[in-house]
Amino acid sequence: MKQLLILLVIILFSSCQFTETMVLNEDGSGTMTLGMDLTEMMAFGGDLSQDSTFVKMDTIISFKKLFEEKKDSIAKLSVEEQNKLLAMQNYNMRMQMDPETGTTVMSVFTDFKNVNEANDLIKGFNQAEGIMPGTKATPKKEEGGPQPDIIGVSYSYENGKFKRDAFIKDKERHDVQMDSLKQAEAFMGGMKYTLKYTFPKRVVKSSAEDAKLSMDGKTIEIERSFLEYFKNPDALDLEVELEN
Repeated sequence: MKQLLILLVIILFSSCQFTETMVLNEDGSGTMTLGMDLTEMMAFGGDLSQDSTFVKMDTIISFKKLFEEKKDSIAKLSVEEQNKLLAMQNYNMRMQMDPETGTTVMSVFTDFKNVNEANDLIKGFNQAEGIMPGTKATPKKEEGGPQPDIIGVSYSYENGKFKRDAFIKDKERHDVQMDSLKQAEAFMGGMKYTLKYTFPKRVVKSSAEDAKLSMDGKTIEIERSFLEYFKNPDALDLEVELEN
C-alpha cells in the first residue's frame, strides 16, 4: 500500500513544470524567480470550477511579513530552524489560481544586489510549502517524490562572464530519491526544468549548444528533462560570455 502511495505521488508530481528565471543588470544586481506550474497536476482533481475551495487569486506574499505574523510560533522552533526561516525573509511568493482555466502556478522570487545572493533560492521555494491553499510545493521526504532542494546551485557574474553550477548537496538523500524514481521513470518524460535568463548585454558565447536566444541576443533559454537534471545536475550547468 505504501509503495502504491509513493508511486501515485511521483506520477502526480511528474506533471509539474519548473522554470528558473533571472533578470541580471549590468552592476550584478537583479531578480531571480523559481516557478512551478501545477496546472496539469491539479487537473487530476477533476473540474476545478466546481470546487468551492479553489478560488481565483493572483497574490504576492512577503515572507518577511508572514514570519512577523507567525513570530510566536517561530519562537518555539529550534535556533537552527529559526535561522533557516529568517534567512528567507527577503523572499516573496506569488500564487496564481484560476478555476475557470485550471491554472495553478506558484513562484518564489527575490531581488539581489549580487547574483551570489540567489544561491539559496530553492530553500526559499521549500519554505513556501503548505502556504498555498489546496497544494503542496513538494512532496514530503517520506512520500518519495523528487525534491529539488537535494540539488544545490551556485551563481557567479564577473567581468562579463556568468556561471551557473549545479551539484548534489546530499548524496545519501539523492540516492534514496533515485531508487524511488525508478518506479516511475516512464511517467516522467513530460516533466521539464527550464532556465530563462536575461542579461544586460548580448550573449556572444554559451556552453549550451542547444540554447535558444532571443532576437536581441540578451535572453537565453535552456530546457532539460527534470529527470535528466535530477540524475545529473551538470545537465543544466551554464557558462555565458557577454559582449564587451
